[in-house]
Amino acid sequence: MLKQQIQDAMKAAMKAGEKDKLGVIRLIMAAIKQREVDERIELDDAQVLAVLDKMVKQRRDSISQYESAGREDLAEVERFEVGIIQAYLPTPLTDAEIAQMVDSAISETGAAAMSDMGKVMGILRPQIQGRADMGAVSALVKQRLGS
Repeated sequence: MLKQQIQDAMKAAMKAGEKDKLGVIRLIMAAIKQREVDERIELDDAQVLAVLDKMVKQRRDSISQYESAGREDLAEVERFEVGIIQAYLPTPLTDAEIAQMVDSAISETGAAAMSDMGKVMGILRPQIQGRADMGAVSALVKQRLGS
């Protein structure tokens, strides 16, 4: 399981004395544990991926805010965290792969208008979660359904 892989990485970072990496991994474990406690469940790999994806999105938002405020030092810390978190995410999809998946989901659902966007995203989310920016995927679906 992915959760076990992260725990093993935490132990390895402790033994190696990698304090910065260890801090990020502890943040990941805390986010996973928080969701497990809140929902009273044991997270599976798909749910752990959703937590990691959310953490990356939050950090990307922070990076853009720090850069616009001229705080490159803080943006660099966030970039480091994104790099550590992304190590546990599957290989990102290319733009061409995303476009092909969107097109097949649209044809599979028979979507023809914006009102069908929920059906399309429902099919895409499990396939793409953690492998692409869902905001960009959503924008692509809107573009394809709007034309």
